[in-house]
Amino acid sequence: MSVTRFTYIRILLRLRRLIRNDHLILVILAIVAGTAAGAAVIGFRETISFIQLALYGSDSEHLFTNTEAVAWWQILLAPVAGGLVVGVLVRYLMPEGRTQGVADVIEASALKGGWMSSRVGLTAAVVSAVSIGAGASVGREGPAVHLGASLSGWIGRRLHLTRSLTRTLLGCGVASAVAASFNAPIAGALFASEVVIGHYALKAFAPIVIASVAGTAISQAWFGDFPAFSLGETYLASFWEFPAFAGLGVAAGITAIGFMKAIELARRFAKDTPVPVWLKPAGAGLMVGLIGLLFPQVMGVGAGITEQALLVTLPLALLVVLALAKILATALSIGGGFGGGVFSPSLVIGALIGGAYGIIATSIFPDYSSGPAAYTVVGMGAMEAAVLGAPISTTLIVFEMTGDYALTLAVMVAVVIASEITQQFYGRSFFAVQLQQRGIDLKGGFETEIMHSIKVGGMLNRDSELVTLDVGLPDLRKMLQSSKTGELFVIRDSGELYGTITLADLSELAFDAAIDDLIRAGDCAQTQPFVLSQDDDLEAALSLLAETGEDRIAIVENTESMVFKGCVTQAEIMAAYNKALLESRHEEHGH
Repeated sequence: MSVTRFTYIRILLRLRRLIRNDHLILVILAIVAGTAAGAAVIGFRETISFIQLALYGSDSEHLFTNTEAVAWWQILLAPVAGGLVVGVLVRYLMPEGRTQGVADVIEASALKGGWMSSRVGLTAAVVSAVSIGAGASVGREGPAVHLGASLSGWIGRRLHLTRSLTRTLLGCGVASAVAASFNAPIAGALFASEVVIGHYALKAFAPIVIASVAGTAISQAWFGDFPAFSLGETYLASFWEFPAFAGLGVAAGITAIGFMKAIELARRFAKDTPVPVWLKPAGAGLMVGLIGLLFPQVMGVGAGITEQALLVTLPLALLVVLALAKILATALSIGGGFGGGVFSPSLVIGALIGGAYGIIATSIFPDYSSGPAAYTVVGMGAMEAAVLGAPISTTLIVFEMTGDYALTLAVMVAVVIASEITQQFYGRSFFAVQLQQRGIDLKGGFETEIMHSIKVGGMLNRDSELVTLDVGLPDLRKMLQSSKTGELFVIRDSGELYGTITLADLSELAFDAAIDDLIRAGDCAQTQPFVLSQDDDLEAALSLLAETGEDRIAIVENTESMVFKGCVTQAEIMAAYNKALLESRHEEHGH
């Protein structure tokens, strides 16, 4: 062990002896994680600007609103070049050969105790930076959330924190990343609790708020303190206008479902296309470039087009066409394998739909309308909430991004309606559906998360009564008569599980001394026993126990090697579940 590493360990041990209070530890780590995540977001955004400058000759977020600033061949070929780089990076460096995002953060929080790989996080950030810089129609906020979560999860793992502390620290990284991306500290804290943590734990909320403030502070120090979008004065003209806002909520909900379905369809199309995986992002880039030749505004994060919609500078027909083009371009980008999120595309589409709806509503009821700009803001919030499944935090994101709180009630009405429509006819959120498609269903709530998060390998009973294949009948009788459980596990010399033996399995052989020298354990064992892999969770264990009627189940390394590791009983499973549930409830109430 090197002197440097030895010194590091000594300092760490002294700090652990000095600081015994979990709350104090979390506060300190929240500042560290929040600052690190905020700095990482700055680096991520600057990397995007650098790549965009190299490919398009400008690092402006409003690049694609000025069609004369970019040559046609750059619009067409830059996404293809970016797609080639992305394809290679994803194929050789990313786990499972796919991009990473917010859904992976939610999975890490629910099932992995908040642990995430910093290497994967940094690689995913590079993939997304190349994607956005090349003009893919994706958002930068989702990758920023994944990056912040990866860094904070890595800190928790390096310090060997408990599952609860690591999970909270993950939320700190998420809150800081959202706050730094949107200049929205309140929304950052609420998004981390609402979407990632899954509940508003009192013990976790204070560190998450601190991390969100830290991320906001470092972002403001670098980019300045001002709303993301410029907006003229808005107002709520009349309470008679609320039916119109409710109608916009319906429109946003339907649009959100269509948007997410389009992404799913594009993914299936890309999967079924007989092209090497690493070439598919380039193919998607070519299609995005072709769309960009007609509507360059839909490329990239879309900040320019969103601001144009807010300032009511676009005609009705163009708003509708751009909304459809943005949906198509985003579906092709994400479905084709580019890295990036759905935050920004949802805001852009919501702004365009809201602006178009507002022009129509104002023309029909001019005396009762708050103006197209107001509907644009409401549309942004409704669309974002419907896609992300986070009505509270996304409402605040819109307010903090625009600096306008005059339309609070209108946004809330539209958000609730859009979210309800989406949940009823699609699912809880885009991220929840992503997890379901991977075989991960968290809709059962926090208790289900606990069932999925605990693996039987961590609670197995290693004091199992074992015999080898060649153990004779007299020894089997003695062992079964003195056994506490009345069951023996038969294993091979290599450690593989062969079967089980009970007194009932011996039947008439149990007391026939004449065949003592003829019968061995391998001759009377019940082969092909029911087993669990050590990576199976509590839910899988309880399901198997209920299906078989057994009181205990053997646990093996995996179902291919069948190396015996121990066993687990129903009582042990329920005890582990109750303990985890109590700990979580104590955390939620701040104990």
